Amino acid sequence: MALKSTQEQLEEVQAAISECLVSQEMGGPEASIRRARLKELTDYEAILLGRLSREQGTGGLTHNVGIIRRD
Repeated sequence: MALKSTQEQLEEVQAAISECLVSQEMGGPEASIRRARLKELTDYEAILLGRLSREQGTGGLTHNVGIIRRD
């Protein structure tokens, strides 16, 4: 089994968030299903967005870029 990329994980989390917004619990008296809690998913989404930003190099401070060396 291959590891999923951050982008793939992020897409799964965002799909789960959408499902949570539609319905949290469903079922009948004999069996019911409870989806993940929205707070946990949004916290994980924030982690994945930060990780993706770092992986793509689009979110952090860069040090010493554009400094001309004068010898």
